[in-house]
Amino acid sequence: MPSTPPSEPEMFRPDSPQAREPRSALPWIIALGVVLIATGALVVMGHRGEPANPGGAGLAPADPYAASLPIANLQMSQAGNMAGSQTTYVDGQITNQGQKTVTAITVQVAFHGFTNPIAKKETMPLMLVRMREPYVDTQPVGAAPILPGQTREFRLIFDSVPEDWNQNYPEIRLIKVVAR
Repeated sequence: MPSTPPSEPEMFRPDSPQAREPRSALPWIIALGVVLIATGALVVMGHRGEPANPGGAGLAPADPYAASLPIANLQMSQAGNMAGSQTTYVDGQITNQGQKTVTAITVQVAFHGFTNPIAKKETMPLMLVRMREPYVDTQPVGAAPILPGQTREFRLIFDSVPEDWNQNYPEIRLIKVVAR
């Protein structure tokens, strides 16, 4: 005589040895605490740094060592990119007339407009030209510091310029210089 199957499978019966034990909420509480601490640390660290575009509506003040780093031979060019828009390049030379070796430079670039005193302002690291052939390649100043008396070529790249830009060279201000 065939045996009748149990009405509930063994693993779903509450008195089964495989029945689940209640889980502790402690791992979830610990994980939540870690996430909250990490988020708080990121918020605090984010507020410690310099603003993304210092100087408010105008330009930030120049670094004191900037007087020893004159910029010369500015040239501008534009080229189409794969997205169908224009990329603008500002090339020039910077000379270290001071007594220190420069390892980093942050510049603030202002494109002046016909109606706005500053149509666009952007803060970025100054990038030195590493080579020109077969294409222009740039590197940060820290990769090849500028020694006293040395002149180096640089390139600044802009993905867009404002519609009301007055077509003059932008104003370039050295707002942070790291020199030793």
